[in-house]
Amino acid sequence: MRLSQMLFVTLRDDPTDAEIPSHKLLLRAGYIRRIGSGVYAYLPLMWRVLQKVSQIVREEMNATGAQECLLPQLQPAELWKESGRWDTYTKAEGIMFSLIDRREQQLGLGPTHEEVITTIARDMIRSYRQLPLHLYQIQTKFRDEIRPRFGLMRGREFIMKDGYSFHTDEESLKATYQDMYKAYSNMLRRAGLAFRAVEADSGAIGGSGSTEFMILAEAGEDEVLYTEDGKYAANVEKAISLPADAVTSQFTTYEKRDTPGTDTIETVCKFLKCSPTQVVKNVLYQTVYDNGVTVLVLVSIRGDQEVNEVKLQNELTKLAANYGAKTIIALTVPNAETQATWAAKSLPLGYIAPDIADDYIKGNKQVHPKFLRLVDKTAVDLKNFVTGANETGYHVVGANWGEQFKLPQLVVDIRKARPSDRAIHNPEQTLQSARGIEAGHIFQLGTKYSVAMGANYTNEQGEEKPLFMGCYGVGVSRLAQAAVEQSYDKDGIIWPVAIAPYHAIVTIPNIKDAQQVQIAEKLYSELNQAGIETLLDDRDERAGVKFKDADLIGIPYRIVTGRAIANGKVEVVERATRQSQEIDINEVTSTIKQWITAAI
Repeated sequence: MRLSQMLFVTLRDDPTDAEIPSHKLLLRAGYIRRIGSGVYAYLPLMWRVLQKVSQIVREEMNATGAQECLLPQLQPAELWKESGRWDTYTKAEGIMFSLIDRREQQLGLGPTHEEVITTIARDMIRSYRQLPLHLYQIQTKFRDEIRPRFGLMRGREFIMKDGYSFHTDEESLKATYQDMYKAYSNMLRRAGLAFRAVEADSGAIGGSGSTEFMILAEAGEDEVLYTEDGKYAANVEKAISLPADAVTSQFTTYEKRDTPGTDTIETVCKFLKCSPTQVVKNVLYQTVYDNGVTVLVLVSIRGDQEVNEVKLQNELTKLAANYGAKTIIALTVPNAETQATWAAKSLPLGYIAPDIADDYIKGNKQVHPKFLRLVDKTAVDLKNFVTGANETGYHVVGANWGEQFKLPQLVVDIRKARPSDRAIHNPEQTLQSARGIEAGHIFQLGTKYSVAMGANYTNEQGEEKPLFMGCYGVGVSRLAQAAVEQSYDKDGIIWPVAIAPYHAIVTIPNIKDAQQVQIAEKLYSELNQAGIETLLDDRDERAGVKFKDADLIGIPYRIVTGRAIANGKVEVVERATRQSQEIDINEVTSTIKQWITAAI
């Protein structure tokens, strides 16, 4: 392609609305243009990148026997209500674009396609002889993000590959899950990216096991905790670890102490001269279930630990049936205004004990009249601990479970793992931290959707059984931007060769020099004929402008028909290393072909 004929406009300054380097560079280099909040046009250079990423994804999926299809973006609400996710996606997370058509029917723009694919399976799969089956698509998805940001990283419209597999049993599901683990690893390696596969929380998709594929980059929104031995890696939402050992309490008798102005762990520990590992702190949460019932949750946890709210929400979701509900639509720490809607009297915030009385709650139809009490494992074995006294300005010391306080029946692991914690698999290993961009996520869904939506098959004995399902997603447009976030410098993008829009760019420093133009045209033709995708910068611009643009758009190899042509050579610059060398004109095509083959 000739740059003189291309829609090609670059910017010298960073756009004011771009926050991270990859977003700034894609806008400056003319790859994307913002059309609205979280909505972008993919311009010709970007579309070539996306096609290359899609092709790598397609090849790896096809190699596993998965079959490509295309599913509707417009989805009837009835399907989502069958699975129980309509309220989760339209109210709790609020990420689905929903609309009403002229027949007064509710519809949603698909952020994902579990319900649609399960409906197809329900209608078309009859026998075990049809299984296993794996369908996938590469398709535009939609999410009504509260705050779209970072360009293609968190937009309201994006390109994604999502696949769904169907099985007779868990063993078959796990086999495909492992195939996807390998396929996703291959995709990212082929795209030239540094990544880490980590254990992850399944979130609103649901199911049991799940793995995220994180592209390592400083601007990543996710924190990954891992061990140096390579045997453990997890998203911080899912990570587990061994907390530091608790310090033995110096309090040997139970008593109530006057502790004015000590409504935080830090201040009470300073006042009592004790370790936060000797404290049981009691954190109040408010959860609203999808049937409108509000439940007040009191979490007792060791004073030096933090509550992992994703783990807490998962535990509370398991208890939804106890309150006549299916899922959670909100989990918050209630502020003073919210407390006023259900509190019978003022709460001793900062001084709450594990046994705070239920009579603090005003009984009504929408608020459950009793606290749901949970205790984290870190607090269970504490002896002679410090905790609140249910009276502002007072704590108790020397307290014990089974004596002064009843241990809550629900013992859970909801603490947040942190860097420097000891690893579960080997306490000699400590957790390290890295930032990552989630590019892929694979799930073992089990029978979550098939049971809810009646998707069954007939086994060899003629019995009807629910289908086992897997779900596998790759963010195609996100992966493309993540590649830039991982690889750039002060002058622009440095594309991995495999997904660069073009392999090489032939730059003519002086368009008025007939010899420079002639050699450039010759090389441009030869390179393209040899399968080397090549741009020709034949614009009537200064050489410096052309060199800056070539660096900015990040084409792997730049060929300059400058002064070296007098010696029968051209200058070739490798974008990634900036190494420059003069190569005989007749050897340029074969040399660059070798480099590309080695890089891919």
